Amino acid sequence: MQRSHARRWMPLLLALLLASLAQPARAATGTYRNPLDLRIPGGGTAESCADPTAIYGQKGERRWFMYCTTDPLNDTDTNPSGGYNFHLIPMFSSADLVRWTYMGDAFASRPSYATADAGLWAPEIQFYPETGEYHLYYTITDTTLPGGGSAIGVATAATPLGPWVHRDTPVIEPHAADCCPGSRRWVFDPEVLRTSGPDYIYYGSYFGGVSVRVLSEDGFSTSQASQKNVAVANKYEGANVVAHGGFYYLFVSATDCCRGPLTGYSVFVGRSASPTGPFVDRSGLDLNDDETPTDPTDGRVGGSVALSMNGNRWVGPGHNTVFEDFDGQWWTIYHAVDVNDPYFARQVGFTKRPALLDPVDWQDGWPTVRGGDWASDKPEQAPAAQPGERTNYRPRFATPDTPGRTVAALSDEFDASTLGARWSWVRQPAAGTYGLDAGTFRFDTQNADLFESSNSASVLLEDTPNGNYMVETKVKLNVPAEGCCFNYVQAGLVIYGDDDNFVKLAHVSIWNTRQTEFAKELAPVPAGYPRYGNTVVGPPGEWTYLRIVKRTAAGAEQYRAYTSRDGQLWERGGVWTHKLGKNAKIGLVSMGGAGFTANFDYVRVYGL
Repeated sequence: MQRSHARRWMPLLLALLLASLAQPARAATGTYRNPLDLRIPGGGTAESCADPTAIYGQKGERRWFMYCTTDPLNDTDTNPSGGYNFHLIPMFSSADLVRWTYMGDAFASRPSYATADAGLWAPEIQFYPETGEYHLYYTITDTTLPGGGSAIGVATAATPLGPWVHRDTPVIEPHAADCCPGSRRWVFDPEVLRTSGPDYIYYGSYFGGVSVRVLSEDGFSTSQASQKNVAVANKYEGANVVAHGGFYYLFVSATDCCRGPLTGYSVFVGRSASPTGPFVDRSGLDLNDDETPTDPTDGRVGGSVALSMNGNRWVGPGHNTVFEDFDGQWWTIYHAVDVNDPYFARQVGFTKRPALLDPVDWQDGWPTVRGGDWASDKPEQAPAAQPGERTNYRPRFATPDTPGRTVAALSDEFDASTLGARWSWVRQPAAGTYGLDAGTFRFDTQNADLFESSNSASVLLEDTPNGNYMVETKVKLNVPAEGCCFNYVQAGLVIYGDDDNFVKLAHVSIWNTRQTEFAKELAPVPAGYPRYGNTVVGPPGEWTYLRIVKRTAAGAEQYRAYTSRDGQLWERGGVWTHKLGKNAKIGLVSMGGAGFTANFDYVRVYGL
């Protein structure tokens, strides 16, 4: 949901201001607890609402309206043959942003150019005061247009609940990705930004990246000539853009949305003085081509973490919409995965994605969800959902982990002539492929891996300390900063229980990108469940600093990742929980493909 600029919104804002002055301010009512309460008339609740978008009614409805990707509503939402019902964009209504009612589906049929089984995904809602109509934008996953492929469609209605009428032509047509003539790009995830000048529509996903185009004044077509990439291919999707404090903020999601209890989806942000970018992160790196602004092939892409896992039951938070309440507090609605109930019944692998709500706080010009504590799982103060209300929410910012006392017996500057006795190998590598070199530990990358059943990589191990701790390394991986493809060459840290149970933080090459992957592998798992899941943290550099912080909280081992390009500005990443036990080891890996070298400058272990 977007709040537009003055040209179109002044009458509405004035009306809301007068309404608020006409009645005494009152506190927002009560509290809420995630997930959002999505009631179905006649009984039951909606247990999945992926890719949510929301708007406050602009024609006196005094209610909020939310729209979700095509999915079943819950475990019992089945047809007579036992298959699930797939709703073409479920719609919900709420007076308080907390308690919602299912109001039916936006569509009974697909647009004329969609295939018979096309999904309608990732809706985006806008109001056009010029015509008094609501516009509902959506992804069509498969079209009958020449060459096929996905597209962005739009429908209009006089009310937020329809009836919706499809336009007969897409707003954004199927087209090729820049990388690959003749391909069909992922034309997914529309996001509309209305301004006092041109209007814009953002779209795109991993295959092709995220682009922006100028949107026509009527909202029904775009200028192909205006197309510009704003986020690199093979890392980001699910754009949401808001204006705040003189900047435009681009929120995008990364990694796998739908990997059940190992979903690592997370939200990243960059900002720009222009709606068309470049969008840069806290360290000034472009989300599209960070190292050299004129070089679109550079893969060390920027992105600051705005929302990730925090160790409670919610994993994979992402594909969010950001908005202000009537007290000026910012909020986000997004989907996540409950590790205790990750799948639709009878269909392991089909991930439920319930809708969550949390505040967005601004610190030094940068947004973070719930002060950096991210997804909530306990009662929280509700938003000011109606004019005149005041929210009782007040931000409290999370304190980053900092190193305490150095554990000298487990720290190594690699300035001796041979590895110390503290180190041992799992699968010792061939002589000459590792060693101490100019104050670093040199470790050639191996044509081997540590991934599910492919456990052939060497791991250099030492003990972990008792209690909570932080382990840090500084690594240089000499894979070129740009170019494709060196999949999945990587080097970094592991906290190692065994070959099938670990967490790993590594600089890794993925197609045209260079990323810092924070992964978890687990075994045994129930039949059909994933064993490996990953999130990502901040951008790597020529030298990349990696930290894993281990804490025990409520009886669970929690591992949080941090990354840095200079050892000063750290990106605080997500948390994986695991059961690695007291015999877990600190490890180094250099793997995923031969032909490169990793240099580890040190390993330092700290108390907390």
